[in-house]
Amino acid sequence: MSRRLLRTAVSLALLGSVIVAAPAHAAGPVTTNGCVASVPEPGTTTPVRICYSLFQPAGASAANTVPLIFHSHGWGGSRTKDAAAFKSWLDAGYGVLSFDQRSFGESTGVAHVMNPDLEGRDVVRLVDLVAGLDWVTKQRPGDPLIGAIGGSYGGGYQFAGAFAEVRERGRTRFDALAPEITWWDLKESLAPSEAARTMWLSLLYAGGGTHLPPAVQAGFVALITTGQWPVGQAGRDLDAFFRKNGPSWQVAHGRKLDIPVIIGQGLSDNLFNLNQGLKNFDQALTPRARSKSIFVGYNAGHTLPSVVPPGFVTPGDPCSIALGSPTFAALEQRFMALNLKHEASGLSGFGSYHLATADGRCLTQRQLGANAQYRLGSVKAVTTAVARGPITVAGVPQVRARVSSLLPNAAAFFALSVGTTPLDAKIVQNNTMPLREKRPVHGARRTVDLPGIAVDVPAGKTLFLTVSPVADMFAGQNGQVPSSLQLNDVTLRLHRVR
Repeated sequence: MSRRLLRTAVSLALLGSVIVAAPAHAAGPVTTNGCVASVPEPGTTTPVRICYSLFQPAGASAANTVPLIFHSHGWGGSRTKDAAAFKSWLDAGYGVLSFDQRSFGESTGVAHVMNPDLEGRDVVRLVDLVAGLDWVTKQRPGDPLIGAIGGSYGGGYQFAGAFAEVRERGRTRFDALAPEITWWDLKESLAPSEAARTMWLSLLYAGGGTHLPPAVQAGFVALITTGQWPVGQAGRDLDAFFRKNGPSWQVAHGRKLDIPVIIGQGLSDNLFNLNQGLKNFDQALTPRARSKSIFVGYNAGHTLPSVVPPGFVTPGDPCSIALGSPTFAALEQRFMALNLKHEASGLSGFGSYHLATADGRCLTQRQLGANAQYRLGSVKAVTTAVARGPITVAGVPQVRARVSSLLPNAAAFFALSVGTTPLDAKIVQNNTMPLREKRPVHGARRTVDLPGIAVDVPAGKTLFLTVSPVADMFAGQNGQVPSSLQLNDVTLRLHRVR
């Protein structure tokens, strides 16, 4: 082996990478496939391999550097290896790096679902790799100019990586993020009030459950089977596993992101609902970052129709259109052009909430705090009238009540609904939120955040509060017979637009 080849081999070994590249003189994008060595699995010493495809746009060089966009896949998926999938980015003069999350695709290890010490470190290793590329623009030595895109699990890595850097360095090297339909708190999403979203958990487990650690797999099965957060060792394993896995843990430890973020969240998403996206926007960003950020809510995402209780929604993304782009993908590219290239993009609506209503129009609000209150007394019927239309409601309504139950594990599922009568009322945007009492209670004060919504109630129709003893997204498999809750001194607080 020549000395030159030997030096190259040693350099690649030190980078922890295995690289296969297209010829340097190729007319189109240059594609490089490789892997970096990352943090070993707990209790082991063998580095985990995180594999990627790197796309260098035509014309990018040390003399003509470009910003770079990170991308990754959803749960159970794998990276995108075809440069054609990123044509709009490459044509606009960005490099792109798409990678396999830990345990998926060609990457090794076990899925810890965005643990900052593991998946967070994986992302940091990839940023280190990009920082060594001479054709990627640097703001200072070791600090590449980068943004990130992706949805669901591909949104989770953005927060995991950026917060991992804030935790370790005091700042992140990401310059802008575009997470879609992802979570704030994973346990809160999968099992709010420790009532399992069994419909979605079953699909998630089928799509990638075998990638989880064995003890967590067992806890997942218990969660799906009973519809309740498991007790004993399985419950302790799940609590420990999910403790750090989201922005909520980082914010609880005093960390926030001080970079612009465009968030896309589904109002009809009944896995990671609007509440999760609003918490990311309101709590995970500094006030300065939020003033440069945009929140877009659309009627899409992880969506299943609600049959029990019946729901309604008009699918679509009217707010991206209202902001001047045909799709959210086009909107996020304009956002990156502004923040990575400082190009005039014509964007507006910073610091505001742009929400698709249930009937498909775009509603923009600067604030979503509660400004109206309705005292409903004792709620005994499944559906109780709140207000006659015309009325527009947006944000996260909240119920406060004194709760009683005769049996353990009593539950109720809350939503706002619209109809001409209680019999034909349908819940807004197919979402409910639970309250579960593990033990019998009498007159206990409780506060329940309802699903975040945006809805116009026209004249001739009424806004209702629906409280159901069952909800199909939370359907237990071999679970207990539902036991209802008695609600007294019920107050509903919400943001009324008009």
